[in-house]
Amino acid sequence: MSDNKGKLLNFGLPKGSLEKPTLNLFDKAGYNISVSSRSYRPSFDDPELEGRFVRAQEISRFVEYGFFDCGLTGHDWVVENGSDVVEVCELVYSRASNVTSKWVLAVPEDSEIREIKDLQDKRIATEVVKLTRGFLKQHGVTADVEFSWGATEVKVPEMVDAIVDLTETGSSLRANNLRIIDTILSTSTRLIANKESWETKAKREKIKRIALLLQAALEASKWVGLKLNTKKVNLNAILDALPALRKPTISPLSEDDWVAVETIVEDKVVREIIPILRANGAEGIIEYPLNKVVH
Repeated sequence: MSDNKGKLLNFGLPKGSLEKPTLNLFDKAGYNISVSSRSYRPSFDDPELEGRFVRAQEISRFVEYGFFDCGLTGHDWVVENGSDVVEVCELVYSRASNVTSKWVLAVPEDSEIREIKDLQDKRIATEVVKLTRGFLKQHGVTADVEFSWGATEVKVPEMVDAIVDLTETGSSLRANNLRIIDTILSTSTRLIANKESWETKAKREKIKRIALLLQAALEASKWVGLKLNTKKVNLNAILDALPALRKPTISPLSEDDWVAVETIVEDKVVREIIPILRANGAEGIIEYPLNKVVH
């Protein structure tokens, strides 16, 4: 285990494409992390935390070895590295969206390869060599799997017969005239912990508190708060129009025949709801963002 110099937790944060969304998530969770443009050592406003930025591909190994007590990385890299760590919770976020990503096997649109068995003795490029080899072995297929340093989709068909690449929507693959023939692994960001650290009560409780707040911040991105005023005579129609997380809070106003209504609704439907609320007699409608939602 590393010497944390009085700090309770040494936290591994992902460098690269996940860095900015990770810092944003911590900010919504209530943690301020200051980062110098040339430093890999962030400064936390929590005196119990210290950390370092490392490539997501490496974090699970450093957590397993005990350099970090915990860290954020993809489930795919835990599997690829074969890391023996505790997966504390799932946090579905990425550089582009809050959807689960997939490692998929893809070939050129006009390729004769239609299924896994057609890859026998073919050449495949990917960043997840062990994961790909394991998948092929499960299907009884032997192929030449080589490591790709990036821009994997441009290597077919001239350099390789197929690729295994990470995708969220598949749009990049389609843009490069590639066809998906199978999914190898679905993945998302995970908060992971070193097993020895997890067995230490103080560290475990701290990690669990961080997990709760990060999950709450991520959940909050799906919801918004709504406040409105309405006459009591319109209240039932207003309530029928609200697909609320829980029953709305209803408070009397100084005018006897008016009430204030406050609730939480999904962000994706609020644009449809507001005109309906207005048509049913709602006034003074206010929409506001949320930082955390704890179920």
